[in-house]
Amino acid sequence: MNDNPGSASLPAGNGRQGGSPSPNNDRMNRKLKYLLAGLALTPWPLMAQVNQTPLAPRTTVDLTVTDDEPVYYEKPKSGRVQRINRDIMKATFIPKGQWMAGGTVSYSEHDEGNLNFLVLKDVEGRGYTFSVSPYVGYFFSNNCAAGVRFTYNRTYLDMKNFEVNLGEDFNISLDNLYWLEHKYEVGGFLRTYMPIGSGNIFGLFNEVRLTYGYSAGKNSTGSGTEYDGTFEKSHNLQIGFAPGLTAFITDWSAVEVSVGVMGYNFKWTDQVSNQIETGKRRTSSGNFKINLFSINIGMTFYL
Repeated sequence: MNDNPGSASLPAGNGRQGGSPSPNNDRMNRKLKYLLAGLALTPWPLMAQVNQTPLAPRTTVDLTVTDDEPVYYEKPKSGRVQRINRDIMKATFIPKGQWMAGGTVSYSEHDEGNLNFLVLKDVEGRGYTFSVSPYVGYFFSNNCAAGVRFTYNRTYLDMKNFEVNLGEDFNISLDNLYWLEHKYEVGGFLRTYMPIGSGNIFGLFNEVRLTYGYSAGKNSTGSGTEYDGTFEKSHNLQIGFAPGLTAFITDWSAVEVSVGVMGYNFKWTDQVSNQIETGKRRTSSGNFKINLFSINIGMTFYL
């Protein structure tokens, strides 16, 4: 019992004075010490410089086209591949404002006398095919030309005797077989060139053609009372592509080789047999392969 009533003693551990500190206060004190130590060690000029540094602007791509250097498009981050300018048409093979003129000529002739070949027996006849095709064009832009082409073709065949022998029970014999046809064509074309290598001697071209043709011909077999003749007229429309190769042999002339690889052909034919009977035929076809018979070799002059 305490004899002094004015003083009272506190139990140990119940108050903040004279007792041990709590764990929460101890952790807070350590964090505060670390923060103050970090601020003390950081150079104040460096912090000011970092605070004054502006943010970097958004990256942009300049797509301005100039005449001195090509423009290439990078692959965007989205993953879509955009078109790349390969400068194929930048090299000038034939300049703007030039004229071109040329053409192709072909002629073939055959003459048979008592010819035997496989199932063909006693073939006697003669014939020829003549074709001429001039054209003219103008380069409205570098390596690009537009022009017109005219074609005349004449086919003649006169077979005195023609037999097909497939055995004793099947023979075909024709005599006085006659065929004559005149064909006229007019068309427009658009041609683009691309040089091969750094020189201007060899180049590739591709030609797009739109052609209208008209033909008239007659064919007949037999003679006298067994004569049978037919007269026919035809109209045809062609849309096609003809790639080729050109090689300059002088500064103003070149040799060209082209081949028709694909296109569409529409043909309408009306005929009259023995001046009494009439008939007609409508055909359409698409060609998507190389035809060796459509290879053309000609000369072109650049003026």
